Amino acid sequence: MSAESTPRREVVMGEPRRVRPLPRYRAQSEIDEQTALGGAYVRSLMRSQLRAGLTVFAVLALVAGTLPLVFEALHSNAVVWAVLGFSTYPPLTLAAWWYVRRAERNERDFARLVEGLPAP
Repeated sequence: MSAESTPRREVVMGEPRRVRPLPRYRAQSEIDEQTALGGAYVRSLMRSQLRAGLTVFAVLALVAGTLPLVFEALHSNAVVWAVLGFSTYPPLTLAAWWYVRRAERNERDFARLVEGLPAP
């Protein structure tokens, strides 16, 4: 008798079947339909924007609040005008630059969340 024969396997090579993707959960529809979850998303964005604004306000209030003390210590009108003219604008510019960058980043993160894209 001959050696035991093994059953022959046949491999079918064809195009893979396409599986329909399941419908993804969309945060945008939650926001559009004004559901509780959509409201939570919008409140989160508004809270982060408010936090950035209050941070800039606090820093500027601290800087502006200490200026009268600096002026009192200097006792010179020329130096006071120099401080007002030259040393107040750089912090204002930096604060505005930081706030705009922070607000844009908050909006980008929110858009990524709504579109369902992964965080970078």
